[in-house]
Amino acid sequence: MQEERKGEIYMLLLSLLESWFPIFSLFSIALIGAMFSFAFSVSIATIIFLSLVIYQKKLSELFRKDARKDLLLTTFFINLLFVLAFTGLQYTTAGNMAVIIFMQLFFAYLYFNVFGDHKLSMTHTIGAVIMAVGAFLMLIPDDLSLNKGDLIIFIAAALAPFANLYQKRARTYVSSETILAFRNIVALPVLFGIAFMTEPFPSQENLINALPYILAIGFLVLGLSKVLYIEALHRISITKVSAMLALIPLFTLIFAYFTLHEVPNLRQILGIIPILLGGYLITKPESKADV
Repeated sequence: MQEERKGEIYMLLLSLLESWFPIFSLFSIALIGAMFSFAFSVSIATIIFLSLVIYQKKLSELFRKDARKDLLLTTFFINLLFVLAFTGLQYTTAGNMAVIIFMQLFFAYLYFNVFGDHKLSMTHTIGAVIMAVGAFLMLIPDDLSLNKGDLIIFIAAALAPFANLYQKRARTYVSSETILAFRNIVALPVLFGIAFMTEPFPSQENLINALPYILAIGFLVLGLSKVLYIEALHRISITKVSAMLALIPLFTLIFAYFTLHEVPNLRQILGIIPILLGGYLITKPESKADV
């Protein structure tokens, strides 16, 4: 129970840090573009985690054969997720991004509970349906035209459980710092390659102006919060981790209101209520009547 409590505390701290991710990203994207924002942020995180791995004398963990498959799959899914998130943010709001990415709980339950070995209870079924309704409300605006930014982030949410699964597996072989260092080192050349092919290189002035946001994303979001995330995954289930991410969209909507002057619209409010309610039902312990 003590280890599970630690995992819950880690997720609470993570939620506070991650809630700033869409806000910092929007400021950085406006100055240097989406892919360069991500690539430079990953560079900061890479320096941090590689330094930690060397300091802790865990460099050999980067080459462990029994962890290689899970590390490579983690690298692929997590970086694809972030590429989609940064790309989608160019076309939507910080509030929308925070709410839609929470749909990863729905997909985690779908993959690991519905299609997995866990028996589907009536309560959990209702929760999944309610979350799907919330996602529909978020994705389909009043004029019935689909915002491509929301759709891209929705796809990222669908990939998140796979990233979580392979991170959880990799953590049984190597440390959190090793996982984060590995996935950043492998991805960095690819990310800069994509950035140079798709975006003009930012000016020195814009780079300097974007530096505080890059540092914040690299150190807090891609750095400290990811350590908390992997350590939480090591202690509690993927579905429960995803459920506790419900705090992130709530914090983001609040912070975005004060920093970006984003006023939550009716669609966001209508969308977030069933998503959070469905998330609660999905993670609610089964009663005997449900079984």
